[in-house]
Amino acid sequence: MPDIDILIESPGWSSIPGLEAVVERAVLATLVAEKAGESGISIMLGNDAAVRELNSQYRGKDRPTNVLSFPAPRMPGQPAPLLGDIILAYETCRSEAEAEGKSLADHVSHLVIHGTLHLLGHDHEEDRQAEAMEAREIALLAGLGIANPYADRPEAKA
Repeated sequence: MPDIDILIESPGWSSIPGLEAVVERAVLATLVAEKAGESGISIMLGNDAAVRELNSQYRGKDRPTNVLSFPAPRMPGQPAPLLGDIILAYETCRSEAEAEGKSLADHVSHLVIHGTLHLLGHDHEEDRQAEAMEAREIALLAGLGIANPYADRPEAKA
């Protein structure tokens, strides 16, 4: 069983009933599907200010974003490797969910899956990578009963 640590730093997150279960379910679905079930992961549910600071420091982008992922260095001989950390920004996530007409819980599930896939080595820098990663996200979300988050885009694939 993976070690999933969840730290809730922003009081706004309390608006999601069963928040920790929502996050754990998204992480577990991804780790199981990617055959990384014994991996550890840390999730911080923060605010825009915290994410803006991290985004500025580590990515040179002085603005908040919805999710950041920080892979952990691999430790030789570690039985259950720590994949890394995922940080979500409450205000940005809430605004995006509202603008897209989604529940905040479903949006969080999507972003946790997205962040976990990044920790597992997936990326979206190139079009082919982005298409593959989005397809993976859509499949994982469907397994959780969550609609395709990309369906409203003109170029979206069902």
